[in-house]
Amino acid sequence: MDIKAGRGNDTDLGEGSSIGHYSFESTEQTFIELASEQRLSILFKLSEQDTKLSKLAKDLNVTMQEVHRNVNRLMDVGLIKKNSEGTFSLTTFGNTIIKQIPAYDFLSRNKEYFSNHTLGDIPMKFIQRIGALDNSEYIHGMVAVIELWKQIYNESSEYIYGMLPQIPLDLIESIIPKIKNDGIKFSYILPQKAMVPKKRTELLKDMGFYDLLKNEKRLVERRMIDRVPVAVVLNEKQSTAMFPASNDKTVADMNSMFYSKENSSFHEWCLDYFRYCWYNSKSFDESKLLEV
Repeated sequence: MDIKAGRGNDTDLGEGSSIGHYSFESTEQTFIELASEQRLSILFKLSEQDTKLSKLAKDLNVTMQEVHRNVNRLMDVGLIKKNSEGTFSLTTFGNTIIKQIPAYDFLSRNKEYFSNHTLGDIPMKFIQRIGALDNSEYIHGMVAVIELWKQIYNESSEYIYGMLPQIPLDLIESIIPKIKNDGIKFSYILPQKAMVPKKRTELLKDMGFYDLLKNEKRLVERRMIDRVPVAVVLNEKQSTAMFPASNDKTVADMNSMFYSKENSSFHEWCLDYFRYCWYNSKSFDESKLLEV
């Protein structure tokens, strides 16, 4: 949204419409017009195609008078325009604004979750794209979370990328057969002092994991970072994201997560974040793991 600079005054501050030298009058008006389910529906209909008034009324199952009133309001604020053919379309301003709606929708629908979770310390560029996580499924409970991760492992055909604060034993037993039998690529990131099961080293040796690390095809790669406040697990189609609880902002909460299957925006967000952390990570150091 365009925030125009203004001089501001005490009365503006009293009404909450400006902070310092920034005036939010235009932004306030935009939010007022967006505060209507019907007007939002009109905007999203027009994002699909230019449409005449009669078709908008039919698609939204409202009267011509009602849709005409709301179209005029959207035109007055500069979100849509009327073309010479009598159809309505989004302006550049309107098209840009609706691309921000998924962020508000995701945060609004999950406001209870984010009342006791944070976004961690992820870079601003990922916060600005948080709307990509919209239309996801909320998974709650450690058992449900681990079972879904095992499903993602089992259904992968190309790769598995994972970045978790700790590794449950069940996941170790699930991944190695996929690498050996199906030749999938497995890349993962662990934090320093990550908690791992005591049986892990023996299990990895028995299952031939360390031999896979030496394989010339580089099917297994691993890196280490200082901590994992936001975690992701994904294959080529499915992806999950976890955020830290407010009482411990340094570690992702593995008791709940957001999941999506074949949602390109969600998947791209998780993949980009994993790659960002991968390229900012260090060499893996087994001595820095904590066996529990």
